[in-house]
Amino acid sequence: MNQLTEAANFIKRQGVINPEVGIILGTGLGNLFVQQIEDPVVIDYSSIPHFPVSTVEFHKGKLIFGSIHGRKVLAMQGRFHYYEGFTMEQITLPIRVMKILGIAHLLISNAAGNLNLSWKKGEMMLIDDHINLQPDNPLRGENFEVLGPRFPDMSQPYNRELNEHLISIASALKINLNIGVYVAVIGPNLETRAEYRFLKRIGADAVGMSTVPEVIVANHMGLPCCAISVLTDDCDPDNLKPTDITEIIEIAEKAEAQLTMLYVELISRL
Repeated sequence: MNQLTEAANFIKRQGVINPEVGIILGTGLGNLFVQQIEDPVVIDYSSIPHFPVSTVEFHKGKLIFGSIHGRKVLAMQGRFHYYEGFTMEQITLPIRVMKILGIAHLLISNAAGNLNLSWKKGEMMLIDDHINLQPDNPLRGENFEVLGPRFPDMSQPYNRELNEHLISIASALKINLNIGVYVAVIGPNLETRAEYRFLKRIGADAVGMSTVPEVIVANHMGLPCCAISVLTDDCDPDNLKPTDITEIIEIAEKAEAQLTMLYVELISRL
């Protein structure tokens, strides 16, 4: 609790006052959206007390505060992953800090592998539910009731109202937005053919290495959230080809324009 308070107080002193919407910008998705933020205040993660510093080269590691459509937003340009060696508490500390600072909604993005062969890489998926195969939980250990209950409900982890808004926006903008289930694994290696078959059989449409810890903590704190995956590679176990991380980044960047349109319009409706 002391770490959360110290981090939040430091961020306030940089001019971050009463943010309304928090955003997590995933792999390859941190440039166009940031350009929509007016009068930005940029804070390096490395300067914030107790904040981790991302070790992934394509994650910028900056907290950006400003406004979009008159709404005060606080964007994480780069996130943290379990495979980097961080604890679940470290990974989710920024979410708790943003909630303490005042955000009322959390918008998440990520790059993910496509398990649903009726879809194509480069498309997007609105996450309706998830499967957690990561080996730890950010709520393990002592529970602080001031943050949330010991046993938080997860019957609707992705806010229904936010998802309905995104479906409506996508339809109006003629953007193809698939709806499905995200499964979180440890990484950093990609999956084997047998693992892709397993993940599909247990009900997943896309696979990634992030998002679920942040969503668990958001639900614990009563923070409505939504998440969109950019499908960056096809995970067809019968026709599996080596995946190049450079190609994944390129595909994510190509989809960023549509993702930015969806989230900017959503912010205007909140």
